[in-house]
Amino acid sequence: MSVDGYVTGPDLDTHPGYGRGGERLHAWLGHDEGRRLSAATFAASGAVVTGRRVYDDTDGWASENGFFGMPVFVVTHRPHEPVTRGGTTFTFVTGGVRAAIGAAVTAAGGRNVHIMGGASVIRQALRAGLVNRLRLHVVPLLLGSGTALFDTALFDGEPGPALEIEEAVGTPEATHLSYRCDWLAP
Repeated sequence: MSVDGYVTGPDLDTHPGYGRGGERLHAWLGHDEGRRLSAATFAASGAVVTGRRVYDDTDGWASENGFFGMPVFVVTHRPHEPVTRGGTTFTFVTGGVRAAIGAAVTAAGGRNVHIMGGASVIRQALRAGLVNRLRLHVVPLLLGSGTALFDTALFDGEPGPALEIEEAVGTPEATHLSYRCDWLAP
């Protein structure tokens, strides 16, 4: 995300995917340390949860091997038959983020579930208290507008989880932060 909290730039209708200026948000993946951090996240994961727009915008990670090599659960309102590409099966879940994460937890078999967005899916998972680790890749970029990861209504005016920093790794392209989420009882 940008320093000012956006996960896409503005004008997604004319600049699909990352929005205007948003391509820099993922440039860190093109460098050794960024690739190592990303590979470590996926190596520890047994399933992925993502949104339908991300799936559609990436053509389901169109490569023959499906990119992930593990089950991917796509949160959507539009039913779709599962899609299998190599070792990746994309299952379309119409029951909401809680149902998608529940299915992913079962499929992950004790390994992590990686919730990779879009922003709406991440916000829904946070609101539902289903996130125990928050990883942010903060890019030295001010977009000014676009798709905000966090909004003022995220927790309906109530505090969210207490965050405890676990790791901070600086690279020229981004600062990679990992927080443990402590959900406090009301």
